[in-house]
Amino acid sequence: MIMQRHFLLNILFSIIWVAVTGEPTFVNFFFGFILSFFIMWAVSARSKDQRYFRLIPKVISLVFYFFFELIKANLQVAFDVSTPHYFMKPAIVAVPLDIKSDLGITILANLITLTPGTLSLDVSDDRKTLYVHAMYVFDKKEFVKHIKNGFERRLLSIMQ
Repeated sequence: MIMQRHFLLNILFSIIWVAVTGEPTFVNFFFGFILSFFIMWAVSARSKDQRYFRLIPKVISLVFYFFFELIKANLQVAFDVSTPHYFMKPAIVAVPLDIKSDLGITILANLITLTPGTLSLDVSDDRKTLYVHAMYVFDKKEFVKHIKNGFERRLLSIMQ
């Protein structure tokens, strides 16, 4: 309940910032969100519940990481499609999961599927393995390591 209240207050302060500055752009709203986040953090530094102030940077980190991976994968697929020689090496890889919750597995599978060149196929019955089809798998261990140290690690830090 406190986290939702902090988030709504953060959004409200961001809207107020946009109204005061008179620039209704996403960049200005995002700046107002970050500014109000730091002001709220400074004001409530002695508060016992600091979960919101630890969670938001982790969520922002996951979003930026996803966009970085999205751009990188788009460029790789676009390059491969636009050149006469295909560099694809498709494979189906079993990724062992550390995430245990249904929500975490669903978010991880969707993040993988939304990235061009990869597709989440299935989750094992014991929910310990995610099967992923990828267009560019030159080393299966490296691919698994990339998923685990990228999306899964960031998701685990958020879901704790």
